[in-house]
Amino acid sequence: MSEYVSRIIQMIDNSGFNYRLTAMGTIIETDTLTQALEIISKSFKVLEPHSDRVYTSANFDIRSGKSNRLAGKIESIENKIGQVKH
Repeated sequence: MSEYVSRIIQMIDNSGFNYRLTAMGTIIETDTLTQALEIISKSFKVLEPHSDRVYTSANFDIRSGKSNRLAGKIESIENKIGQVKH
């Protein structure tokens, strides 16, 4: 699967949106629901030529007026527990 995941990650990286790759998925930070759905749509277009089946699971946490939430959420927890794990 890493061959296909890497294609999607490259597309996300080229999009300019902030993201984090994890062992079980990818977290993408966008400003709007429309932007998030565009990334999902582009992902399908990248994968469709390579597979008859594309599986997607998505969760959305939309909060207006906030940015850099990926790093901020982690820093908040690390400050509370007094540890930094990077």
